[in-house]
Formats: sequence, C-alpha cells, structure tokens
Amino acid sequence: MRHQKMSPVGVTVFLTVVLVFLGHSTVLVAGYRMGVGRADCTGPPVEIGFMGYGEFSQRGQGIHLRQYARAFIFAEEDDGSADNDRPDDEGKRVVFVSADAGMMGHAVKREVLALLASRYGQLYRFENVVLSGSHSHSVPSGFLMSTIYDIASLGFVPQNFDALVEGITLAIVRAHESMRPGRLFVAETTVQEANINRSPSAYENNPKEERDRYRDYTDKRLVQLRLVGEEDADRGRPFGVINWFAVHPTSMNKTNRYVSSDNVGYASVLLEQDRNGARVPGQGAFVGAFASTNLGDASPNIMGPKCEKTGLPCDMLTSSCPDGAGSCIASGPGKDMFESTKIIGSRLYDAASTLLATDEGREVTGPIRFAHQFIDMTKTNVTFVDQQTGEVKTAQGCYPAMGYSFGAGTTDGPGAFDFRQATLTDSPFWNTARDLLGEPTAEDKRCQAPKPILIASGRTKFSYEAQPKIVPTQVLLVGDFAIAAVPAEFTTMSGRRLRQAVREAAGHPEPTVVIAGLANMYTSYVATPEEYAIQRYEGASTLYGPHTLTIYLEQYQKLMRAIMDGEKLAPGPMPPFEDHKQITLSTGVVFDGHPFGWYFGDCKVQPKETPYHRGDTVRAMFIAGNPRNNLMHERSYFTVERLARSNGEPTLESNSIEQHQHHDDNDDDSNNDRWEVIATDANWETKFKWYRRSTLFAYSDIELEWEITDVVEPGTYRIQHFGYWRYILGGTFPYNGTTRNFYVE
Repeated sequence: MRHQKMSPVGVTVFLTVVLVFLGHSTVLVAGYRMGVGRADCTGPPVEIGFMGYGEFSQRGQGIHLRQYARAFIFAEEDDGSADNDRPDDEGKRVVFVSADAGMMGHAVKREVLALLASRYGQLYRFENVVLSGSHSHSVPSGFLMSTIYDIASLGFVPQNFDALVEGITLAIVRAHESMRPGRLFVAETTVQEANINRSPSAYENNPKEERDRYRDYTDKRLVQLRLVGEEDADRGRPFGVINWFAVHPTSMNKTNRYVSSDNVGYASVLLEQDRNGARVPGQGAFVGAFASTNLGDASPNIMGPKCEKTGLPCDMLTSSCPDGAGSCIASGPGKDMFESTKIIGSRLYDAASTLLATDEGREVTGPIRFAHQFIDMTKTNVTFVDQQTGEVKTAQGCYPAMGYSFGAGTTDGPGAFDFRQATLTDSPFWNTARDLLGEPTAEDKRCQAPKPILIASGRTKFSYEAQPKIVPTQVLLVGDFAIAAVPAEFTTMSGRRLRQAVREAAGHPEPTVVIAGLANMYTSYVATPEEYAIQRYEGASTLYGPHTLTIYLEQYQKLMRAIMDGEKLAPGPMPPFEDHKQITLSTGVVFDGHPFGWYFGDCKVQPKETPYHRGDTVRAMFIAGNPRNNLMHERSYFTVERLARSNGEPTLESNSIEQHQHHDDNDDDSNNDRWEVIATDANWETKFKWYRRSTLFAYSDIELEWEITDVVEPGTYRIQHFGYWRYILGGTFPYNGTTRNFYVE
C-alpha cells in the first residue's frame, strides 16, 4: 500500500487539530472550583402544622433537631463569572441545595433567585440551580402556595416561607464565597436494613423480567459525591459531600410534635460533627448532606406494617386490618420513634463515613452543563407501547386529581375515615363531597382511569391552584455525573426507569445518574403505569394520570439530548404568580404575658441539687415568650454550658453561640468564670417543649431537656434560655434566664 507524504500545510493543520484536542482533553480532566455552605432555615417551631402526614392535630410544640440548608456549587475553572450580568450561555456553573424541608416550592426558588440576583446578577438562574427538599414529615408547612399542600397549616405561613428563602439563600452565598479549586469523586455502597418497600403489591405488578434485573424491592445503593480540596491548606481532604439514598424521613411518626429533620437530618448532623470535630451542630467548614432521591415507596419502618391493637400482619394489598384491630401501621427498628430515627440515621452515617474514610470511588471529569424546561403536564402528549397489545398509542397528561386511596394514607401514617389503599371504585357519598370543591369532567375520569377521583384538584373552585399543572424539569451534568431533578416523589421502579432513560440519552460512555427528588416544586408522586393500575397510595397520588412517568421519561431524555447536542431549549410556560391570592388562617403572636410575681426568663423548675450521672436527663422550665417571636436562626433557644477553669478561655463553640445571645446581669461571668457551650437546641440529646398555659392572658412556659451522654465530662453545668416576648402595644424584646448550677459526676 502506497503512503502519501503529508504537505507542510497538512502537517500544520494536523498539529493544530492535535493541540486543540489536547487542550480539550485538558478541560475534560481538569479539576473544578467548588464551594459549600450551610445555614439555619428552621421554621416556626410552635403552633404551625407539619407537612407530610396531613394530620391537622400535628402542630409544632418545640424543637428536637433544627433545619439546615446545605448548598454545593460546582464550576469550571473559567465559567465566565467575572461578569455576573453576562454569564456564559453554555453554563459552566451549577448549584445543588438540599434543605431540611418537606419538599421544595416554586415560589421559594423564585424568591431565592431574586435575592441572589441582587448580589450576583444573572449568575444563578432557574436553569442552573436545583433546590431539593429532604422530605422530613416533622417540619412546618405553609410555603408551597398550593391549596391542598398548605391545608395542614391552614394556608400560607409567611414566616416559614421567609425562613426557607433566607436560609437557602444564605447557604448559597456562603458556598459562593468559599469557592476553591478541588476535585470531585463519586463512590457507591449498599446500606442494608434501612428501608423497605411499603407498597410491595404495587411493585410486584411491574413486569417480571424487569423486576428480575434487581435484587431488592427498594434501592439499597447510597451514592456519594465527594468534594476534595486542592489548595495546600486542605489538599486531599474532603470539604463537602452529598449522599443520595432512597428512604422516607418518616421514622418520626404523626404523633410527633417536635420540629425534626428526622433520620436523614440526623445522619447529616453526625457526619458534620464527626468531620468538623464540633460538639454543636451547624458549626465547622465541612458540609455533608443526605439528599432525597426516588424514595416514593421506600419506608424506614423496617419492622413492617402490623395491626395496631393485635400486632398481626395487615392485608398486603389494602393495608387494612379486621374490625377492632386498629390501624395498619409500620414501625421500627427501635422501641420508639426517637430510637428508630437514631438507628436509621446512624446506619446512613456509618455507610457514608466509611466511604469517606476509604477514599473509594472514581474521579468525575468533564465540562459542566445543564438543561431546564417548564412543561404543562395537562397539555403534553406522549407515545407509548401498550404492554397488552403491543400497539403504539398516544396519551396526554390529565388534569391533576387525587384518588380514593390517597385518603387512606400510608403504613407510615394512616389516613382517616374508612378509606383503604388499592381502591378502584368510588362512592356516592364521597363523590358528593368532592363535587362541592370541584367536579371532574367525563374526560378527567376517562383520563385518570382506573383511578376513582376523590379530589379533582385541577377543577377546584379555590382562588388559587390546588395543585400545579406547569412543572419544572431539569438535569445538571457535572462531567460524567448527572443529577435529574424531579418535582415529585418517584417510586423505586419509576426512579430506576428514569435513570436508565437519562443514561441512554447521554450515549456512550454513560454517566452516573442520580435522581434529586422533591426538587424545585412539589407535585406528589410518580408511580409506574403498572403500579398506578393497583391504586395504592402512591398510584392514587400520581397527579397527571397513568402515563405521568411516561411523560417524564420522554422529557428527561429530551433534556439530556439537548445537553449532549449543545441545544438551548425554550424555557416553556412559567408557573402562575399567585402570591397575592394566598390565604392565611393561622394567626400571628398578639402578645405575651406572665403571671404576677414572675417575669420572662424566670426559672420555674430548677435542675435537682443532687448530682446527675450519665444516662440521666436534666430538665428545667422557664417563664417564656412565644418562640415564634424570633426563630433564633444561627442561634439557639437554650444552651447547655459547662464551667471551665476561671483563667481559661471559652472555646470556639462558646464564642460562636454566645456572641449572639443575651446574658443576665447576674450570670457567673462577673466572677471571671468561663462557660463552654456543649449543646444547643440543635443537638440530638436536647429537646425543648413549649406550653401555652393561658390563651386569655398569653402565659406560656418552655421546658428544656438535656440527656447526659457517655461523652459528657464530670463537672459543673448550667442551662441558659434565650427568647423574645411581644408587648401588647407592639414590639418584641429579648430576655434570658439561667438555671442554678448543677453537677454531673
């Protein structure tokens, strides 16, 4: 075979191509600039209904674990951020936030972006920012601006909305200000005994050949994205991590009245305390999140559902019990909800901590891209193959509606009345009640079949949307790691299908794909068409009909193909602006009072005089104002303090908490004693409970608890309470109180 000699011009062109290719390869393998940030986003801890169980009586009475927003920014070395008003059109920078919230709302994201725009111009936008809720069921509601979702809190709660917006914004600002060169690694492990499928009868309706590809009825895989520093100060050390694991944060059940981030929040607290060496949560540079994913049918109550009064198994299909046997409730693995939360959270922490310690995983490399589009689910058509006939058919998304099985609740939190899961027929009585709110059309019934419609939320007569019709869809691609941000709770198999669809659209080599659940907006559940046919809770709560997942599969493939092809998608229709239509039925704090002879901050019940020992619980009670007067972000309603040496200096923890608190004129610091803060209201071992003693005179007490753990050192201790009281003629004023000293042996 004859070889032609390359001309000088050809050599020049060849070398140019090689250099361009090498330059491109350098971009692919180069590290990133990354930042992490965390901020307190705790909502009003008392008198506001919780989001998740839909239990009107479940209203906050205190705090067990505070809520935090954890932000992570990923950017290419040259992402065009020097000119904030003219960011690079191709992206090069993305933000992921996991917040200890029930879910995320579109209006929350919109307001966060508005605040960021005032600082950074158009650097952060709908397209490149993902806000994901952890899905704790023990945090305040009233921030979604959808009638059905805000009903437990009696409508919109501005204070909670503002707490989330401000906390998430501050977390992103801190991440932005902390950006540094770094490398990114992804690793995986399995976590056993941390979740079970709460709707196995629906899962088993998926095709057998599909189910045979998976060992378990739930995803046992924990995926960890590790941010590692490259600067001399932190070279090779992780400074942030995101863990995705499919489990409902419902270890704390519907009887709980404490604000709590539940099992995943506790796992985050453990991981951050471990890596930061801090006693008090919320402190230290390392940020570790446990984010939601396809958790729709994944329950932490691994002892399984039992009849409440007999302890016998429930009916698997309907999750019902014989008359007189009580409700069908799942529990475990602990003796109560606090121990169960601790066990599940610890198992997640152990898995994540082990991955961090072993430095396992592969490096993530490549450019940063993203795609985002709003779509109207009620106007979106999709083609699918009928599994029964093999025919290619067309379907359209339905107007949102909730089925009868929605009223039954789940085995994590059963509903009311006589509703049962897997209900395929309606009743004249409930249909009459339904039609008073909004009557479904014949087309609605046909479209949603076999779901019998209990709430025609797309047809309600409320002044603003009961549930969304326009939803955000979004994919972030960081190198060869893809985050599919979905505005709902995807079931196990729905998530598996979506991950596969995104991988296939990306082509070879396929990226690692995770689902970020409950992101940017909330639209209940997404079950597979086969699961939908069974009409358990998840199927009954799949808003847009049996082909909701089919629409999402096609849409997310479209997003990924757009990323790979460098195509810029049309933004789609913006969800309606309905802030001015919101109804608020929960009242604010009018005033605070105190009994004659007492004053705010007076200690009503003192710790005992005899020494405490490890395993004991210290209790104290104070005359208090309403905790809603000030949410004490980045602070605490109380501190547990240990007396240090008189000539010693307070620790970092003491400084960072106490500099924001108010001290009584009579506290022992006047004697040059130094008190070290060892716990706040954010610690696992503490709780506070608020009691309304008189509605007419607005008297209230606050009870503080501290469990003495094995790591507590012997010594002299005290508890300080901090709060604000509201004057009847206006204004709020700080106060604080201190217990007498007590002793731990």
